[in-house]
Order: sequence, then C-alpha cells, then structure tokens
Amino acid sequence: MNVNTLSPEARMWGQPGKSYDGISFGLSDTISHTVQALWPRPGERILDIGTGTGWAARLAAWRGAAVTGMDIAPGMLEAAGTLSAGFDPRPVFQQAAAEALPFADGSFDGVISTYGVIFSKAPKKAAAEMARVLRPGGRLALATWSDSPDGYIAGFFALVGQWSDAPPPPASPFDWGRETWLKEVLGAHFEIESREQVTTFYAPDVTTVWEEYVKGFGPVAATCATLPPDRREEFRTAFEEFHRPYETGLGLVIPRLALVVRGVRH
Repeated sequence: MNVNTLSPEARMWGQPGKSYDGISFGLSDTISHTVQALWPRPGERILDIGTGTGWAARLAAWRGAAVTGMDIAPGMLEAAGTLSAGFDPRPVFQQAAAEALPFADGSFDGVISTYGVIFSKAPKKAAAEMARVLRPGGRLALATWSDSPDGYIAGFFALVGQWSDAPPPPASPFDWGRETWLKEVLGAHFEIESREQVTTFYAPDVTTVWEEYVKGFGPVAATCATLPPDRREEFRTAFEEFHRPYETGLGLVIPRLALVVRGVRH
C-alpha cells in the first residue's frame, strides 16, 4: 500500500517497524498473562487485534493455534511477518481496523488484544465487531491500561502530549481500563471478568529508555520528527527527568497498572 494513502495513525504506529518489538519486550509480562487468560488450544482459530510486531500472535501460535494478526499499520505487519518466520503454525498477518473486521460472523474461537483495541476511534463498534467474529461461547482476552490519573502511564502520555502537535484521540484509551465502562460496552456481547495487576518495566537507565522509545514507539518518534533540534533536546530532558524517580539499585523499575480482561461470547 502507498504510504500516502495511510491514515496519520497508521503511519505513526507503523514508522518504527521492527523496532517496536523492543516496546513489546517491555510489556511481555502482561502480554503473556493475557495469552494465558485466553488459553489458546491446538487448532483453535485466534484473532489478534492490534498485533503490532506479533508478540501475542506468536505466543498463541506456539500453543498450536491458527492465528490471524491484524493491525492498521503495514509497517507493523511487515515486521510481524519477518519476526514470525519459522513458527509452525505460522501466524497470518493482514491490514484491518478493529471497527471493520474483514471476517465472517463466527470465524474465530478466540480474540485477543494487548494494548491494541484500546486505541480504537470507535470503541463501541470495535466491541461489536469482536463479538461478531467470535463464535457463540468464544473467548475474549484483553490487556488494557488502568492507571490512575497520577500513575505512570497517564503521566507518560500526558508528557508526550505536551510536546506533540497531534490532536487528542477521539476516544480515551483509558476508558478500557475502567470496569464500569467495560461492563457497559462489552456487557451486551460478553460475560466478562477482569483482574488488575502491576506490569513492571525494568531498564538499565533513563538514557536507554529514551533511546528505546524514540526509535520504537510511534508517538514519541513522531513527536521528535516534528521538533527542531533544540526543542527535541528539551523534550529528551523532560522525558529523562520524568523517569528519574524510578531509578533504583537495579536500574529503572517502573510499575504500571494494567487490567487483564476475559470474556465469553453470549
């Protein structure tokens, strides 16, 4: 696909390509736990929404499932395909949006999304689409952010927003971390349960985190690309200062509050 025909969001998320796998590495504890919550079985048809570089898709494939990973960003999908070479069964990757899944009703036994569908522009449509493509009794597993306003994740996105000229998203990704909202939006389609947990990010130092995010995380990379050199250095300073309170003898240790959600299709 011609990059000029992509949405701004698809270009932003896809620009880091394979480097985004380093971001998934820092989320790997919750990604693994969400795959466990889904518990893919050999031969089951599993859809991974917002697959990124395919981390959850590969874990499900390792369990023997037939996995389809979808994302809005071709840059992510290309990287996911490369990183998934050698898996048997190998996940299949294709471009699509959560609000308009190109699959027939009841196509899947399980749907998973780890910090992906939470960025949907139309959450209610995305919820209905996840239910539509699941067979009755099919399973849903999500990882979402449930940080409080003074938590790390909320502070991180607020920091990036201060330096970015991108408009705020039409729907807040943090809605997916509120249990009352989940019951309202997903409850029409699923019996759902959720459990809050701390996902901990370990890194050597603040400079390493900056370097990882500026090359691997679309919103940070896109923000840097719009800033002149002096402003970029100011952004870097603010980014590193934001992370200094998490310095310990082990390096940076950053606790982040997440929600693991499991649903069963009505």
